Amino acid sequence: MSATAPPTVEIIRLSIPSRLELLPLVDQLTAGISERLEFDDEGRMQISISVLEAGTNAIQHGNRIDPTKRVDLQFELHADRLEVVVHDLGKGFDVEKLLVDVTTPEHLLDLRGRGIYMMRSCMDTVNFTFGPDGTTVRLVKAKRAPGTNGSQSAA
Repeated sequence: MSATAPPTVEIIRLSIPSRLELLPLVDQLTAGISERLEFDDEGRMQISISVLEAGTNAIQHGNRIDPTKRVDLQFELHADRLEVVVHDLGKGFDVEKLLVDVTTPEHLLDLRGRGIYMMRSCMDTVNFTFGPDGTTVRLVKAKRAPGTNGSQSAA
């Protein structure tokens, strides 16, 4: 009897100080990974927007732009999807308050919530967890047949 090997998951980690000027580095890594996984142009753009937004939120809101605090990113390259985990040291926030449709007239001028709306629009799954060690967001984008990388409804 031969056992079938489990699918291989490649994991790439990056830890940066909470400095906004380092986000282009995060974007370059994200672009390289999504290209390597052969996402189409739209899928690569959606992934980049989401990872940059998660990184920006982690630096600004989670770590309060304190360069002594780190933002940790983990890219999990699966055969059928990309999962990106972004972790900061912030205490978290009320997700429900930010789950409004920012495109409706009553929310067009809201100062907060657009980033989470964009992430949920671009990715298949966006999950937040809050704990004593900080805030974590997990972004998931499934690979699709050519020409069908558009996002599905987000959970």
